[in-house]
Amino acid sequence: MRTFAFLAAACLALALPARAERADREKDIVVNADHLYADDANHTSTFEGNVVVTQGTMRMTANKVTVKEDPDRHKFYVAYGNPVTFRQKRDNVDEYVEGYAQRAEFDDLNDIVRLYEKARVTSNANVITGEYIQYDMRKELAEVQGAPPGTKLAPGEITPRVKVTIIPAKKDAKDAKAPPAPGIPLKPDTEAGNK
Repeated sequence: MRTFAFLAAACLALALPARAERADREKDIVVNADHLYADDANHTSTFEGNVVVTQGTMRMTANKVTVKEDPDRHKFYVAYGNPVTFRQKRDNVDEYVEGYAQRAEFDDLNDIVRLYEKARVTSNANVITGEYIQYDMRKELAEVQGAPPGTKLAPGEITPRVKVTIIPAKKDAKDAKAPPAPGIPLKPDTEAGNK
C-alpha cells in the first residue's frame, strides 16, 4: 500500500524547502475507523467515522477516507473532514508540519497532492492558506489558489486571495553585529578664537 505520508511530505515542501521524516515511508500504515466498507469488485475501500491514519511520525484524521486502486495497483486517496488534519515531523529537525483542509486527495501514480477548501499548511510559524493547494512531488512544484480550479465568480465578485506568512529566522547572538565602535570624542577648538 502506498504511503499516506505523501500528504504531509508534499505540503511540507510548500511551506519550507525541507522534507518529511524519510524513515516514515518504511513504517507500517495503521488505519483506525468506526467502519470499513471494502468493495473488492471495484478495488475500493472506504473508511468512515473518526478515521485516524498513522505511519511513523505522520498522523492524519478525517471523517472519511476512500482508497481506489487501478489495475496496475496505483492508488488514489480522497480524505474528507471538517477538517482533514495531518501532522508529520520534518526530516533531521525537531519540528512538525501541520495541514488542514476540507478535502485532501493524493494520486500515487502521478505523485500529486491536492488540498481543497480552507486549505492551510503550517511549518514552524510559517503559514500558507488558500482554497486550493496542489503539490507535484516529482517536479517539486507548488500551486496555491484563492479559489478552487473552475470556480465561477459572479460579476463584481472579488477573487479570494492566497496568503503566505513567513517569519524571519532569529539571529543567534554570535551572528548579531557588534555595536559600532565609539567615535572619537570631539573637543571644542579653543585656539580658533585666539588667532
